[in-house]
Amino acid sequence: MKDLTFGTLLAVFEEIFGPFLFWAMVAVAILVTLLYIFVLFRDREVSWRKFLWAQLSMPVGAIAAVLFVQGMTRSGFADIGGPIDVVVLLGVATAGAIGAAILVYTLESLLWPPADRHQ
Repeated sequence: MKDLTFGTLLAVFEEIFGPFLFWAMVAVAILVTLLYIFVLFRDREVSWRKFLWAQLSMPVGAIAAVLFVQGMTRSGFADIGGPIDVVVLLGVATAGAIGAAILVYTLESLLWPPADRHQ
């Protein structure tokens, strides 16, 4: 792999996860992102209680993402070979943590919307 292009990344991700799972994950990520934006516009403010629960879910999301990717690639922690592997692992954990926080905040806001405030 000489050049890192968008097409190359798509091919690698489709090879790792399979085309169906990869595109299903992309669709779910887009859906959750759109729902998150909807919730932010609808509520017009951040609920700090929901935000706290979302932050508390971040370590779970990070661990789940790392374990998921290692399961899909059939590798383990003993297979980490160099600094780039650690960087990729930290990137996966960061993406999982952020994704979990957005998912939890969105689900909380959709399930328990704020009470109407008449002004």
